[in-house]
Amino acid sequence: MKPAYNVNAPKRPVNLSLNEDLVAQARQVTGNLSAEVEHLLADFVQQQQQAEATRREEYRRLCEDLNQFHRNHVHPADEFAPDWVR
Repeated sequence: MKPAYNVNAPKRPVNLSLNEDLVAQARQVTGNLSAEVEHLLADFVQQQQQAEATRREEYRRLCEDLNQFHRNHVHPADEFAPDWVR
């Protein structure tokens, strides 16, 4: 699967505050902690972007459904709306 970010972008150091014991355990199971964190961060970003896209699509469908409902049914406030709105 193609990454959703530029894998050739330059690397830069960042400061993170991580649990010391967790970092020690992670170093025992991987030779490249930075690569593992980068992979996990990429997955997290992709999941968040997908969740946002899903929310936007749900809102779009909701607005579409509400608009269709109002086109097909009389809204209780319609009797008070000015003529140019109806």
